[in-house]
Amino acid sequence: MEGAISNPPNTRIAVVTGGNKGIGLEVCRQLAGNSITVVLTARDEKRGADAVEKLKEVGLSDVIFHQLEVTDAQSIARLADFLKARFGKLDILVNNAAVGGVEYVQDPVDASITSGEKFSGMDARQMVEWMCKSSRETNDAAKEGLQTNYYGTKHVTEALLPLLQASSDGRIVNVSSEFGLLRLFNNEELKQELNDVENLTEERLDEVLAKFLKNFEAGEVESRGWPMAFSAYKVAKAAMNAYSRILARRHPALRVNCAHPGYVKTDMTVNSGLLTPEEGASNVTKVALLPAGGPTGVYFSLGQEASFV
Repeated sequence: MEGAISNPPNTRIAVVTGGNKGIGLEVCRQLAGNSITVVLTARDEKRGADAVEKLKEVGLSDVIFHQLEVTDAQSIARLADFLKARFGKLDILVNNAAVGGVEYVQDPVDASITSGEKFSGMDARQMVEWMCKSSRETNDAAKEGLQTNYYGTKHVTEALLPLLQASSDGRIVNVSSEFGLLRLFNNEELKQELNDVENLTEERLDEVLAKFLKNFEAGEVESRGWPMAFSAYKVAKAAMNAYSRILARRHPALRVNCAHPGYVKTDMTVNSGLLTPEEGASNVTKVALLPAGGPTGVYFSLGQEASFV
């Protein structure tokens, strides 16, 4: 489903992946509220269309839905073709679509979880501990985590790069996490390599991720120095951070940054967290709307520049 919107030539165009709920939906809302035409993408046609209707109900009419499954090459190509034919450019890409890389084992009808009541009185550490105890890390979930959180982001970015380069101020915001910081790695050699963006290559990142999966399947995550607890999510986000820096060096005319929104109450966190989706999204939108000529290749935590390590 694609709405009919007439855009003046100077209108900024944004794409948000995973835009039908949580942080993604709020990013769409905030960008649209800044007079930006937003292409809200989601895997599910109905959920995506319903999300656009919600935004239109509050007066945000310059929002279009387009289906996107970030792990499907044909779906990515259809989005790229649509954007090229409709707008001929893309000004802002927010790569938000992600999965947890684990399987949750809590009771799905536990009302205390869906309402957030279970987490009343817990601090962030206690909530994360609960999430760890309520999930299991399987081979399939780990593979899905890398395919969505790293390769999905990379493949969408690659397909839309020509459109971003056609913009006078193209920018990419990769929604990251403090779980992707290199301090969580216990392998010093690997940590240094992932931080050496002058020499790191995409091919080497592929090798690192393949090695992680091999070690994961062999039960050697801890002994090989990989991050523990939500391992696949942490490794994928660290790789995405590294890829963002490679991209920033390769395309200095673009603004390519990572943004950690904070510990946000969403489906991915099983409604645990310290921030609302609106608050988390504001930390992403702030990076998307940085002044022209602003920083690139930077990690932002809660809207402020921070270290990748």
